[in-house]
Amino acid sequence: MKRFLIALLALITFANTLTAREVYILNNSWRLFFKDDNSSDDARFVNLPHTWNTDALSERGSLRQTTGYYRRTLFVPQQWQGKRLFLRFGGVMNCADVFVNGAHIGNHLGGRTAFALEITDRVIYGAENTLLVEVSNAYRNDILPTSSEQNHYGGIYRDVELIITGKTTVSPLYYGTQGVIVTQSKASTESVEGNVAISLLGKKDQVCEVTVDVVSPDGYVAVTKSVKAKIDGKMLNVPFTVTNPELWSTYRPSLYRVDVMVGADTVSVNTGFRNLQITPERLMTINGKQVSVRGVNLCHDNLYCGNALSQSDYKADLKRICDMGANAIRSVEGPHDQALYDICDREGMLVWIDSPLSQSPFLSDIAYYSSRSFESNGEQQLREIILQNIHHPSVAMWGIFSLLRGRSPELMAYVKSLNALAKSLDSSRPTVACSDQDGDINFITDLIVWQQNVGWNKGDVADLDLWQSALRSSWSHLRQGVCYGAGGTKGHHSEDLVSRSSSQHRIPESWQTRFHEGYVGHIDNTLFWGVWLNTMFDFGAVRHPGGIRNSGLVCFDHNKAKDGYYLYRTLWNKKSHTLHIVGKNREVRTHNRQVIKVYCSQGVPTLTINGDSVVMHNRSQGVFTTDSLLLSGFNTVIASTPTLRDSTTFTIGNYLKRK
Repeated sequence: MKRFLIALLALITFANTLTAREVYILNNSWRLFFKDDNSSDDARFVNLPHTWNTDALSERGSLRQTTGYYRRTLFVPQQWQGKRLFLRFGGVMNCADVFVNGAHIGNHLGGRTAFALEITDRVIYGAENTLLVEVSNAYRNDILPTSSEQNHYGGIYRDVELIITGKTTVSPLYYGTQGVIVTQSKASTESVEGNVAISLLGKKDQVCEVTVDVVSPDGYVAVTKSVKAKIDGKMLNVPFTVTNPELWSTYRPSLYRVDVMVGADTVSVNTGFRNLQITPERLMTINGKQVSVRGVNLCHDNLYCGNALSQSDYKADLKRICDMGANAIRSVEGPHDQALYDICDREGMLVWIDSPLSQSPFLSDIAYYSSRSFESNGEQQLREIILQNIHHPSVAMWGIFSLLRGRSPELMAYVKSLNALAKSLDSSRPTVACSDQDGDINFITDLIVWQQNVGWNKGDVADLDLWQSALRSSWSHLRQGVCYGAGGTKGHHSEDLVSRSSSQHRIPESWQTRFHEGYVGHIDNTLFWGVWLNTMFDFGAVRHPGGIRNSGLVCFDHNKAKDGYYLYRTLWNKKSHTLHIVGKNREVRTHNRQVIKVYCSQGVPTLTINGDSVVMHNRSQGVFTTDSLLLSGFNTVIASTPTLRDSTTFTIGNYLKRK
C-alpha cells in the first residue's frame, strides 16, 4: 500500500508538471518615460507595438536616440504557482534590460530578433507585479549594425507575450525560438528527410515522453514518432521521413505543420519542404524548375508608424509588391517580424534575410570593430536570425554582409567565420552577400549580388554593357546577381536629365525613371540568377536631406507609386495588364516641345491629345513614346487599350489651367 501511495503521489506530481501552455499578449497599458525626464510621474500611456521616434516621421530630420523606460503592472493569479512563466519580446530597438519587481532578469543586444526570459522565480503570486523594460536606441560599437542609413526607431516595436507552461516544457528560451527547430536534409518528389530538434526544460535528468507529428497540408498525419527523452540540457533530435510529399514552391506553396507534444504542452510550427538550388549556369531552381528572381529591397518602416508595423501593414506591403510583379523580398539589415514571413510562406514569395553586418554610404561610418564584444554580438544575431526563421520555406538564403568597404585580415576572417556559422546551422540554403567592391571578400559566400548604379553618379547607363562584358569574360563562374536603384522625389520633375549624387535632396522623379529605363534596357539577365531593386519603398533616414531616403519605387507612405513602379509592373506583372502615362503629375511644363511616354503591357496603346490621335512608337519592351510634339496652352492626354484607360492634363508655360 505504501508503495502504491508513493507511486500515486509521483504520478500526481508529474501530471501537475504537464500543463497545456497559455499565451497572453501584453501590448496594452504600458507607461513610457525617459532617462532625462524629471519624474516618472509624467510617464505617457502607450500601447505596443510602439516607437518614441514619431518626431522623426513628422519633423523629418530629428531622431531621438536616448534611453526610455516602459513600465506596466501584471497580476499573477495564485493558481499559476507551480507553473513556469516567460516573457517573450518580438523586437526591441536595440538594447533591452528587463526587470521584474525591481530585480534584473536579463538583457538583449540587437534590435531585429526576438528573445525570451524566464520570470518564474521573480513574480509574486496572487498580487500585482511590476514589469520594467529599459530600452536604448543609441548607437554602440558592440551592437550591429554600427553603420546604417536607416532610422533605428527606439522602443518596444513588436509584440510582448507572457507564456505560461508546466514545469516540464518545450523551452521558449532557445535563441528566441519556440524551442522547435525543423530542418531538412533532402527533399524530392519521392521523399523528404528531415529532423526536429527540440529544446526541453524540466528537472535535470527527468525522463519524459515526447511525441512529434508531421501533419500534411490536407490535415493527414504523415509521420508520428514518440520517444523517451532525458532532460540534460542538450537538444533532442527526432529524425523523420515523409514519403510522396507535397513540395513547397512559388506557384504551389504547400505547408506542413509539425506538432511537438510533451505531456499536455504542445508547440506547433508551420513549415514546408523544397529543393532549392543555384545551378552553375546561374539559374535558381526550386524542385528542379527554374525561377526567375525579381526581388526588391524592403526596409523596416513607413510614414505613419515608423518600425512599429502591424500585420495589416505587412499584408498591404506584400500586396503592393506582388502587384508590381516581384516574387522576392530582401529584409535589409535584419529580419522583419515573423508575421511577414508567414504571409510569404502562404503566398509563395521568396525571402533573403540579411545579417546586420552592413555599411552605409557615409564614409565616416565604421562597420566593423575588431573587438570580441562586437564579433560575439554579430554571431549571436546571426544565430538568432537563422534559428528563428529556419522553418520558413519562403526563406531562400541567408545574407552574411552588405557593402563592406574594409579589407583587413581581421574583417576577412570574421566574414569567413560568419559564413561558416551559417552553413553549420543550415546547410540546406545558400549564403549570399551584397557587394560594390572588388576583392577576395566576394568569394566567401555561395552567392554574390553586385550593387552597381552605373550611370548615376558618373558615366552613362550604357556603360553597363562594358561592365557586364568584363563579368562574362572573367567572372562568369561566379553565381552572381545584380542590385540597383536611384533616388527620385515624386512630384518633382526636371527636363534637365543630368544625374546627380544619390545624397542630393529632392532628386527629380524623372531622373529615377530614366535611370531604371536604362537599366532594364541593358541588363543581361542570362548573366545573373536574380535582379534586386533598391528599394521598394522610400524609408526614414535622418542622415539624408529631408529625413527620407527617396530611392523607393513607392513613396514613404507606402501608397503613392512613382513612374518607376509602373515600368516594372508593365514588365513583371504577368497576371494583369498595365497602362500608365509617365509624368502625369507634371501639371505645368516649360517647353513647347513635348514627348509623351506611356508604359503599356497590352500592345500599342491608342493616344489622343486634345481629341486628336497621335502615333506611338515602341521604343523598348513595354515603353511607347510619341515624336516630339509642338504644344501650347492647356492639353488633355488620353491613353487607352481595349480594356484600360489613363489620362492626364497639363499646361505649357504660364497658361492658366482651365477649371
